[in-house]
Formats: sequence, C-alpha cells, structure tokens
Amino acid sequence: MVSLFDAIGILGVGLTLIAYLLLQAERLESRSRAYSALNLFGSVAILVSLAFDFNLSAVLMEGCWAVISLYGLVKAFRARQQPGI
Repeated sequence: MVSLFDAIGILGVGLTLIAYLLLQAERLESRSRAYSALNLFGSVAILVSLAFDFNLSAVLMEGCWAVISLYGLVKAFRARQQPGI
C-alpha cells in the first residue's frame, strides 16, 4: 500500500513530468507561469515526500528545482505587469 507521503511524491513527479512533456510538445512556453508553477508545485510535493523518507541528494535537487521555479514564476508575473507586454 502506498503511504500518503509517497502519493504526494508521486503526484509531484507527475506534475514535473507533465510540465516537461508540455514544454517538449510546444504546448507551454518555458517562460510561462504555468510551466514554472507546475515545476514549483511538483518539486515541493516531492520535497514533502522526502521529509518522511530523507535522501540528501534528492532534497538538494528538488530544493534547487523549487527555488529556480519560484524565480521563473516571479519573473513571469513581473513581466506580465510591465506596460506594453
């Protein structure tokens, strides 16, 4: 049986993979809010699962992924607020 935290981690992997698939299929732009949000929520979900089954290298990877995705999301929101864009 899959634990709740494993299920959250699996959801996170799914969100991250969906973001990448949509990017490769040219259904999302790499600078879009949706792409950054999918990656951010995916990596945070994976981090939640890692809090209960710790793996240092995976935490470092997902932590960096979340920070980079958050940066992209903030950048996308700021660009949208710029006049003329």
